[in-house]
Amino acid sequence: MARLGYVCIGTNDFDRATAFYDALLADLDGKRLFPTPHGLLYRLGKGAMIMVTRPYDGAQATVSNGGMVAIEVDDKEQVAAVHAKALALGASCEGEPGARAPFGEFAYFRDLDGNKFAVFYTGRGG
Repeated sequence: MARLGYVCIGTNDFDRATAFYDALLADLDGKRLFPTPHGLLYRLGKGAMIMVTRPYDGAQATVSNGGMVAIEVDDKEQVAAVHAKALALGASCEGEPGARAPFGEFAYFRDLDGNKFAVFYTGRGG
């Protein structure tokens, strides 16, 4: 059985990015797991991990065109709560919380470095 292990989120301001993710992921049972040579790895509960990292090649971190990280939550109220918290922490809105028929409840934001995220609930379980 295969499953997603982790995603990497590039940053040009490591301290600002980790402060953002410390606060945002705390409500999602996210915890710092361990540092890496260029970044920091977080685990979401017992599931996937997010690595916040400086680019290994030393160049500027850039946002992927079409790339997005999607975080599944337990209910539609949590979709709105995570989105609101991200915006309160300085993220920008890419789509207000709401139903995206027939898929479920979704909200979208960009973190402080411009990386795009979706928070979603489908009611189907994982």
